[in-house]
Amino acid sequence: MRQVMPAMLPTAIWGLVTGVAMVKSGLTETMALAMTLLVFAGSAQLTSLPLIATGAPLWLIFAAGLVVNLRFVIFAAALQPFFRHLSWPRRLGLGYFTTDITFIVFMPRFGEAPVPGTREHVWFYVGAIIPGWIIWQLCSLSGIVLGSMVPSSWSLEFAAVLALLALAMPLVNSRPVAAAALAAGLLGWAGQWLPLRLGLVLAVVGGVLAGILAERRLERAK
Repeated sequence: MRQVMPAMLPTAIWGLVTGVAMVKSGLTETMALAMTLLVFAGSAQLTSLPLIATGAPLWLIFAAGLVVNLRFVIFAAALQPFFRHLSWPRRLGLGYFTTDITFIVFMPRFGEAPVPGTREHVWFYVGAIIPGWIIWQLCSLSGIVLGSMVPSSWSLEFAAVLALLALAMPLVNSRPVAAAALAAGLLGWAGQWLPLRLGLVLAVVGGVLAGILAERRLERAK
C-alpha cells in the first residue's frame, strides 16, 4: 500500500473525471454507478461513452473497449508466472482489479524474481490493488453525484492527463525506458486519428518493442 500511495492522486482525479463524463454523456446515476463497478477501466469507459451517447451498435462499443484495453494482454502475459498456481476464479478476480499502476509498481520490484509466485508476490499484489479500487470507486461516485453541477467549460480531462504525467515521468530513469516512452508518445500522437482508438494499441506495442530493442543494444554495447 505504501508503494502505490503516491499514485493515488492521479487515480482520484481520473476517477472523478470519469464519473463526471458518465453523467455528462447522458447516463443516469444508476447506470453510471453500475458501469464504474462492473467495468472498472477508465480508458475503456471514456472510449465507450461517446459511442453510447450517439447510439452506436453494441458490438462497436464492445469492440472499442476491447481495443483500448488490449494492453492488458501484455500485462497478463508478464504476470502469468506469478499467479498461474492460483485457481482460475482467483486469477479472474485479480484480473478485474489489475490496473496500469499496479503493474508499474509490481514488475520493477519482482520482475526478475528467481522464483515467481511466492506468498510475498501474491499478497504484495493484493495490497497494491485494494487502495486503487477503493479510491477509484469513491472518486468516481463523487464525479457521478457532482456531474450535473460541473460546467462543461472546465477542462477536467486535461487535469487528469497532467496528473498521470506527473506519475509517469519519474519512471523514465533509463535509456530503454526513455526510448519506450518516446516511441509510445510519437506513435500515440501519429495514430490519434485511427478508428476505435487503435492509436493507443499501436503506441503500447511500439513502446514495448522500442524498449526491448534499446535494452538489447545497451547490453551489446557493454
